[in-house]
Amino acid sequence: MNRFGAFLQFFRRLKYRLLSTNSRVKGKVVRHQPVQINGRGEIRFRESVHIGVRNSPVFYNTYAYIEARTENASIVFEKDVAINNNFCAVANESSITIGEGTTIGVNCQIYNCNFHSLDPSKRRTSSGKSAPVTIGKNVFIGNNVTILKGVTIGDDAVIGAGSTVMQNVDATVVFSNIR
Repeated sequence: MNRFGAFLQFFRRLKYRLLSTNSRVKGKVVRHQPVQINGRGEIRFRESVHIGVRNSPVFYNTYAYIEARTENASIVFEKDVAINNNFCAVANESSITIGEGTTIGVNCQIYNCNFHSLDPSKRRTSSGKSAPVTIGKNVFIGNNVTILKGVTIGDDAVIGAGSTVMQNVDATVVFSNIR
C-alpha cells in the first residue's frame, strides 16, 4: 500500500473507532480494516486477533461490525484468530465464542438470535430467543458463510464457502450445504 493509501486507511479506522459505542471491550485487536464495536455487553479479544486482510476483496470499502447488544451478551475471540474483510458478529442476551487459531473468510456473519420473534403477532415487539454460538479451535470458515444461533462447531472443522450453518458441526468434519 502506498503512503496515500495508508493515510486514508488510518482515517477510516479512526472513523469507525469514533463511531463505536461499547465501553466493555477487553484486550486488543489488530485492526487492518476498520472495526466498529457497539452494544452494552462484553467483548473480549485474546492475544493476536487480526481483523482485515489488505490483499483481499473489499478491503477498502467495508468494515467489521461487532456488537454485544445487551448487558448479558458477550463475544469472545480466543488467541490467534484471523478474520478477513467484511465480518459481522452480533450477540443478544447470550454468547458467541470463536476458538483459538480459527480462520474466517470474507463476508462471514455470526448471529446468536433471530432478532425478531417467529410468532407473527410478536414479530415487531420481541427479539426472539438467543442461543450461544461456539466455534471450536482451529476451525476454517470459508467466504460468505452465515452461522446462526445455537450452533456449536467442533475443533478442526471446515465450513465450506457459501454455507448457512443452522445445526451443530462435529469436530474434523468438512461441512457444506451448497449443492
